[in-house]
Amino acid sequence: MKIIGIIPARYGSQRFEGKVLADLLGKPVLQHVWERAKQSKFLEDLIIACDDERVQKAAKEFGAKVVLTSKDHGSGSDRLTEVVTSLDVQAVVNIQGDEPLIHYSMIDDLARALTLEPVCSMATLIKRIDHEEELRNPNVVKVVIDKNKFALYFSRAVIPFNRDRIPLEEAVYYKHLGLYAYTKDFLFTFKSLPKSRLEKIEQLEQLRVLEAGYKIKTVETQRNTVGVDTREDLLKAMEFLKKETTSTS
Repeated sequence: MKIIGIIPARYGSQRFEGKVLADLLGKPVLQHVWERAKQSKFLEDLIIACDDERVQKAAKEFGAKVVLTSKDHGSGSDRLTEVVTSLDVQAVVNIQGDEPLIHYSMIDDLARALTLEPVCSMATLIKRIDHEEELRNPNVVKVVIDKNKFALYFSRAVIPFNRDRIPLEEAVYYKHLGLYAYTKDFLFTFKSLPKSRLEKIEQLEQLRVLEAGYKIKTVETQRNTVGVDTREDLLKAMEFLKKETTSTS
């Protein structure tokens, strides 16, 4: 199965415009993402899909393959669809352009799920929640899974409801990490689906898939990431990278 990675990189952002080009220890955030994704053992190609000439220029300067896409796309998966239409590939991994702490093994785990699970046409990463503040944070998306690790539901609310207040270390809660892999065929199926009722309520695009009756395979990781949505997130990512550098030196 030929699998490629695409990094959607949008310049505009309500909370932090130009975040993918923000300086992070001497490199743009986007370059950190690209360099880490390049270490993947499964990806046969890696493309940055951007909507702004400034991002295109920066990506070319650090050696990335980059495609300038329409500015009208409403989501990263829309941008993926434009890029992948003309490519001879079987699957694609959607790698967020604002995740500078992503580890290549997370990409490989998703790619492996598509190749090993015959009924798997879409996969995503989850991680066990260890801290109460994450559990209560509506910006941290929670997911409930079945015994075969297919997603049952995603929510910004605390699910499942802990009626008897079992301690967090005994209860099992998972958060969703926004890294996806799709077969090419399913990517187009996904984009043809109308926006669903649950998606509109929760503002979570992946609920469109579940509500239409399709399955999403979840892959558990022990690694964490820090998405850069605000300048405060950028500082967190900076501290994380400094610690990472210190521990490996």
